[in-house]
Amino acid sequence: SVGVVHVIASQGVQGHYEMSSLGASFVHIRFDDIHFYENCGGGSFGSVYRARWISQDKEVAVKKLLKIENEAEILSVLSHRNIIQFYGAVLEAPNYGIVTEYASGGSLYDYLSSDESEEMDMGQIMTWAMEIAKGMHYLHAEAPVKVIHRDLKSRNVVMTADKVLKICDFGASRFHSHTTHMSLVGTFPWMAPEVIQSLPVSETCDTYSYGVVLWEMLTREVPFKGLEGLQVAWLVVEKNERLTIPSTCPASFADLMRKCWMIDPKERPTFKLILTTLESMSKDSQLPDQCNSFLHNKAEWRCEIEATLERLKKLERDLSTKEQELKERERRLKMWERKLIEQSSDPVSCSGYISQHT
Repeated sequence: SVGVVHVIASQGVQGHYEMSSLGASFVHIRFDDIHFYENCGGGSFGSVYRARWISQDKEVAVKKLLKIENEAEILSVLSHRNIIQFYGAVLEAPNYGIVTEYASGGSLYDYLSSDESEEMDMGQIMTWAMEIAKGMHYLHAEAPVKVIHRDLKSRNVVMTADKVLKICDFGASRFHSHTTHMSLVGTFPWMAPEVIQSLPVSETCDTYSYGVVLWEMLTREVPFKGLEGLQVAWLVVEKNERLTIPSTCPASFADLMRKCWMIDPKERPTFKLILTTLESMSKDSQLPDQCNSFLHNKAEWRCEIEATLERLKKLERDLSTKEQELKERERRLKMWERKLIEQSSDPVSCSGYISQHT
């Protein structure tokens, strides 16, 4: 109801309030009104199932939770073509859950790793890039409350049967209040440096993640494949590494991704600016040929991404070796110190030992 939305908007500065104050703002769905089918993936903080909402005869997705926190509150006030549609929540302990529309096309991540994605052309990438940006612009600038998603990645973008993209999984989101400290959530390859470091964040942490999703669509590769989460975190934060943009990637796409990945969050574009940029790119008559040529010549540029991964793995190995050497040196010094203490009662043998080890 409008009244409830107004309350949320005015209380958004805290971003936290009792569930009871919001209990009436969304449909309570009985647990026995849901018939569960198969598990269709894990969201943040819960497992997601395909199910049937019996009384409404509707196919739905249900995210089972240990407790209902703010995801239901956030979803209940959102309404946009590119945001997953919220139907209600199950509030019967211990069977908590969030009920949303079911997107039968699966996640964008799964699509990009399938054979079908080899048919992608620039038209498809532009459509999807626009859809995700529209959904994100809505969250940041048009929704009743400003929402920072914080966990935008291809696994949290799902596809309807007619290939429309919807942003989902708001488990990590927060209502925005000036600067917000984030708990460490999300997945490292998609995370902005400030999120990795648990620093205060603004909405452009989502811009950084968007750049990674755009890279995934253009390359159909897994970001930082083969590197572990903490390795990626170290490389992004300490070494200022970013995903490799192949040299033949069309300049306008490359430029947009680089801007999304700027270290300074204030220098990253807002989604309003991203939408304007995509609009002008769609008017570039030369871009489709350049882009399609890039997409279909993956064999030529894939080695550039692989070369970077090898370099980063070596950087990591060198660091580990240095750490091992330092540990070994520290161990030798400790042994030497112990020997000194043991032999301090015998000045002659002690001086002999020192001369051998210096």
